[in-house]
Amino acid sequence: MNMNEVIARINELAKKAKTEGLTAEELTERDKLRRIYIDSVKANLVGSLENTYIVRPDGSKEKVKHK
Repeated sequence: MNMNEVIARINELAKKAKTEGLTAEELTERDKLRRIYIDSVKANLVGSLENTYIVRPDGSKEKVKHK
């Protein structure tokens, strides 16, 4: 399942939750899909930060470090 499909299904479940409510199986599916989405966002952020450099006024570059 690609991320567009995950987001579309999360949105479908959110709409259904507001209108008629969700079954126990749908609640479990929603939680799993949300976790997939959150993990994907975190991974993308970490990847971006690992390739980020600070450029100092003197022109030197310093890689961003983990805290």
